[in-house]
Amino acid sequence: MRVLVGADIGGTKLAIRVAAPDGAIRADVEIPSTGWDAAPVEQAARWLLDRVRPALPAGDEIAALGVGAQGCDTQEHCARLAAAFEASAVPATVVNDAALLVPAADLDHGIGVIAGTGSIAVGTDAGGTVLFAGGWGWVLGDEGSAPAIVREAARAALAGHDAGLADDGLLSELLAHYGADDAPGLARAVNDAPTTENWGPAAPAVFRAAAAGSASALAVVDDAATRLTALVTRLRARGAVGGTVVAAGSVVLGQPLLADRLRAGLGAAHPDLTLRLLDVPPVAGAVALAAVRNRGAGTGTSA
Repeated sequence: MRVLVGADIGGTKLAIRVAAPDGAIRADVEIPSTGWDAAPVEQAARWLLDRVRPALPAGDEIAALGVGAQGCDTQEHCARLAAAFEASAVPATVVNDAALLVPAADLDHGIGVIAGTGSIAVGTDAGGTVLFAGGWGWVLGDEGSAPAIVREAARAALAGHDAGLADDGLLSELLAHYGADDAPGLARAVNDAPTTENWGPAAPAVFRAAAAGSASALAVVDDAATRLTALVTRLRARGAVGGTVVAAGSVVLGQPLLADRLRAGLGAAHPDLTLRLLDVPPVAGAVALAAVRNRGAGTGTSA
């Protein structure tokens, strides 16, 4: 059978969905995305195809591929990666992984916001030009992502310690997570391995502290929501269209406090917008893109 294949490549996992032309799901596979890099595009295309092909049911062939990829942060980059798949005789559409959220929600227009291992906001203007905001990595930004929340929480806890303030619960939660004895030990634990793998898993500790009444932890969460809202504001200022913000990612979906604060921030800044938490896997949006690409396979359209 000639099938539609969707791939959602995130910071920690690769989700692959294989669907029949009528939409029936034939396979769902989730594996680590270790080794993924969106550049160079030829290598990236080989990396993904080497993982997609073993996921196909016996006898299936790829009719079209839809890809949402972390690291495809410009329209030009996405087009080059799509062309690399085409060079392997695989009709493809490639977008940033956040751009999967709107089609996954069965919407034609809207703004996608991911807050998970990384964060980014993606929309389109009335002419179809893709617009990006954020997504600059956990060292410089990635507002609202797990590593960024931990980065800001560690800074807040250590600043409070420097000021001689009593721990309001944030420092102790971070110390417990890292198995550190004191503030210098926390600084070493965070600084010695400045990676998403070291920082990200500590995010639940920040939310536990906020739930227990830590004002400093709550301020970190509020700041994350404010910064995510600012990404949406930047996109709308550049002409992004649609009345819905579709949010996904492990942090915004797994931590109701952040979702609530983001909803409040969007309501204050953009009363006409609705926040929708995505309730289907984003890879469903990749399959939708593959379906569109399959319908246009004879036109030469690739992205």
